[in-house]
Amino acid sequence: MPKLIFVNLPVTDLPRSVAFYEAVGAKMNPMFSDQTAACMVFSETIHAMLLTHEKWATFTDRAIPDAHKTAQVLLCLSEDSREAVDAVVERATEAGGQADPSAQQDYGFMYGRSYADPDGHIWEVMWMDPEAAAQGPEGFASQVGGG
Repeated sequence: MPKLIFVNLPVTDLPRSVAFYEAVGAKMNPMFSDQTAACMVFSETIHAMLLTHEKWATFTDRAIPDAHKTAQVLLCLSEDSREAVDAVVERATEAGGQADPSAQQDYGFMYGRSYADPDGHIWEVMWMDPEAAAQGPEGFASQVGGG
């Protein structure tokens, strides 16, 4: 079985967050969802668990930071093309998110943008040219002027 990732995110309005994540391409898995949590599936291996603040508090007693003001993590998902990156950010914006809270990146062989969900969690969306990816770090360095 491949390794799975479950990113847990505290949210203030679970139905709004479910609608937002569905708009950016995730699908809710009802087997692992209820009125306190929703399992949003991006792929067979990538999941976001949206948790109400009350549910979150059952996992940790640490305070929930305001993600509109602070950042603890930046999450990143890949897409198959530059156009797909732009489309995801556009859908996120139309669904109530903020486009490009982080600077856009365009190195030619790699292109990235970002969005913040309604709770302020930042997701980066990136595309990398498959030929550049096959070259590894040495190829990246030469394409951005580092080698």
